[in-house]
Amino acid sequence: MRVLLPKDVLKCYIKAGRIASEVREKVKGLVKEDVSILEICNFVENKIEEKGGKLAFPCNICVNDVAAHYSSSINDETVIPWNAVVKIDLGVHVDGYIADTATTVCLNHQYDGMVYAINEALKQAIKAVKPGIKNNHIGSIIQKTIERYGFKPIWNLSGHQMTRYVLHTGKSIPNVSRFGLSKIKEGEVFAIEPFLTMRSGAGEVTGLNRTYIYRFHKTHRNLNKDADKLQKLIKKRFNSLPFSKRWLSESSEKMEKAFSVILAKKSITGYPVLAERSGNIVAQAEHTVIVTKKGCLVTTL
Repeated sequence: MRVLLPKDVLKCYIKAGRIASEVREKVKGLVKEDVSILEICNFVENKIEEKGGKLAFPCNICVNDVAAHYSSSINDETVIPWNAVVKIDLGVHVDGYIADTATTVCLNHQYDGMVYAINEALKQAIKAVKPGIKNNHIGSIIQKTIERYGFKPIWNLSGHQMTRYVLHTGKSIPNVSRFGLSKIKEGEVFAIEPFLTMRSGAGEVTGLNRTYIYRFHKTHRNLNKDADKLQKLIKKRFNSLPFSKRWLSESSEKMEKAFSVILAKKSITGYPVLAERSGNIVAQAEHTVIVTKKGCLVTTL
């Protein structure tokens, strides 16, 4: 299979994908009623580093109607509830080359059909990937597959192109047919991630007034000493990749004040927690693909 990338770059993508896949499969067994979400996040992030990868973003553990961007804070006491539908979204990078993958663990057999449908939507989308195909065609396949199983796609969430040290860039892979007119090119890298909800749901997510994931945005001058020091630390450690406050030094009043300053000055930006607008259950599946001459290479299988 020909891949239009330098060998050393491809090697990094393959290694990141292998680590992400291994950790994704391993963590499934940890998702049980009353297990701490912080414990799961720490397990995922520690395993990634043990296996020789680096964290591309904080582990997301999203329960029931929460679709994206929930990651534990440093003192999070939240646990997995009874009969939950749990999305696990994790990211690995090797020298900046990213693998992004997600799965849904269903503790309530009533929703097993959702998990099957979302995995089928991802499978069919991946089959369609090749140079020259329009991204809205892939979105159409995702939408039709989800609807064929009696569910509704989340229209305002999408897959995304990735480049070195950049998680979201360039083109998107929509989950419905009406968005996106770009053509996919050989050598591009995408995270394809369909989301679905119940047919009775709104089929869209909305931001909640909670943020646990941030990224460096731009350097701001004329900050106080502590804020300037923290700004430089974040830029150096995380580049433009998302991070969690719990990855910083031990929380203190000084650090919290500095963090508030750089957030207010927009040196960093946040990713609000996203939930299905009508409160319906959400399922997710995701793989990373590299577009090849005649199709794609899935790095996270």
